[in-house]
Amino acid sequence: MESTSTLQNIVNAVSGVLTDYVLVTVLLIAAIYFTITTRGVQFRMFGEMVRLLLKSGKRDNDSRKVDEPAHGTISSFQAFALSIASRVGTGNLAGVATAIALGGPGAVFWMWVIALFGAASAFVESTLAQLFKVKGEKSFMGGPAYYIQKGLHKRWWAVTFAVLITLTFGLAFNSVQSNTVADAFSSCFSFPKEWSAVILTLMTLVIIWGGVQRVSRFSEVVVPVMAIAYILLAIVIIIMNIDRIPEIFAMILKNAFGVEQALGGTLGAAIIMGVKRGLFSNEAGEGSTPNAAATASVTHPVKQGLIQALGVYTDTMLVCTSTAFIILCSGIFLEGHDGIVLTQRAIDSELGGGHQFGSIFVSIAIFFFAFTSIIANYYYGETNIRFIYNREWIINLYRLIVGGVVYAGAVTALDIVWGFADITMALMTLCNLGAILLLGKYAVVLLKDYRKQRSEGREPVYSSSTIPEIADETECWK
Repeated sequence: MESTSTLQNIVNAVSGVLTDYVLVTVLLIAAIYFTITTRGVQFRMFGEMVRLLLKSGKRDNDSRKVDEPAHGTISSFQAFALSIASRVGTGNLAGVATAIALGGPGAVFWMWVIALFGAASAFVESTLAQLFKVKGEKSFMGGPAYYIQKGLHKRWWAVTFAVLITLTFGLAFNSVQSNTVADAFSSCFSFPKEWSAVILTLMTLVIIWGGVQRVSRFSEVVVPVMAIAYILLAIVIIIMNIDRIPEIFAMILKNAFGVEQALGGTLGAAIIMGVKRGLFSNEAGEGSTPNAAATASVTHPVKQGLIQALGVYTDTMLVCTSTAFIILCSGIFLEGHDGIVLTQRAIDSELGGGHQFGSIFVSIAIFFFAFTSIIANYYYGETNIRFIYNREWIINLYRLIVGGVVYAGAVTALDIVWGFADITMALMTLCNLGAILLLGKYAVVLLKDYRKQRSEGREPVYSSSTIPEIADETECWK
């Protein structure tokens, strides 16, 4: 017991320095910088983002599929769904609840801020992933490790990132996902955490042995259905409390900027928790979603960059905001609950019926959200392990380790799990932000090329000769 307490103190101390000060500062600076250099691409091209997502997979006037996968079987929408599968998980339901419980209602405002500005970072990193992607055996592959090596020619930096993302997503984040599922089912059904661990582990191993195609097909069906159902539930609760919505907005803004909060020290907590949990949820600038973005077959890198930026809005402005309003409408965030249990209690409080419908619905929703996150997170790790050393026996060993981590996470204390996840997330995010700050100039050039072709009435098509100095490093576009 004493050793656990000591470990918890060490984890908290390291996590506090990395995430509360270093990460929050660098993340905001990078997001604002990319917003300026791209001239607010996440705002002025929002309509184009929606157009591209709706057009993905449809046929053009020549009866050819627009952006039809030419290599492998990953479409633009499937790559989007794969990244959403990783984004929409415990961060949306449990992470938001934790942010409000520890940082107050003002944390919601800072989650919005990091999403609105961070979408520019998401655009840059995913565009770079497309630019420097490579051909794998069954689909395209790419991500920060690839654009660091091919764009910066720093193998040591690329390998460092590959190791960090594998530790973060394949291990730390997957333990958070399984932990939240076990907590939800234990609270709602008194279901033993050990049994939740066994079920999740077996299901994970079955899916991840099927490859990225199975992961993407599963994600594109399950995630949208569950996300829509959850958002509809939030809308019902908001309508039930429609007269309180102005009061809730006022509460969020007051806690985000209030003099009383600044003097009391809670303003800093609101900013830190909002940014930290916002990043955990939408992953903007983190270096994770570029791994999914690179798998898509598109005619121009900017297309997937814009679609992935839209994913940030989908995650934070829709799903996270839904959770926030459910909790704030209920008013029970002051009663000492935390994590997924707070979200369950909030829905129960609003819909009535004791711990029945709300807890049951959230338990089912978080199961699917977390499970799709686990298999998407696994894929991020596999992509980067193959980058370091592409041997099948290593991948099989990694799969078994992931299964073990999923099991262990379900039966481990929540605080320790979140602490490790924060540390590894901070390290990999800082590693990626440094790279995209150096390589971001290429994304700006690509954006100008894309807008020029669109202004001429053409469907943008990219050729490696557009940026001749890196033509040899962008062989997929020759």
